[in-house]
Amino acid sequence: MSPTENGLRDLLNEWDPIGVADDVPDEYDCMVAPLLGRLRGGAGPTEIGEFLRHELEDHFGLDPTGLRPDAMAARVIAWWTSGRPAGGTSYA
Repeated sequence: MSPTENGLRDLLNEWDPIGVADDVPDEYDCMVAPLLGRLRGGAGPTEIGEFLRHELEDHFGLDPTGLRPDAMAARVIAWWTSGRPAGGTSYA
């Protein structure tokens, strides 16, 4: 994975909607490429939130209520627009 992919993986693992990231650190990798594609395409928080909600419901079989996909979308957008810091380094 690239540094940018790893940074997004870290964010998803911190969110950890199914509570397994400590044991299965690649559990959310299925969302990394689709999220990066959307971010590179200029997606905003609404589109990112819809994607996360869809993944929670359709892929992971979860009720997104309480998992705050919109808050996570805002966090992903903030990470993306801030230069994607990870470990104090910015990535282009």
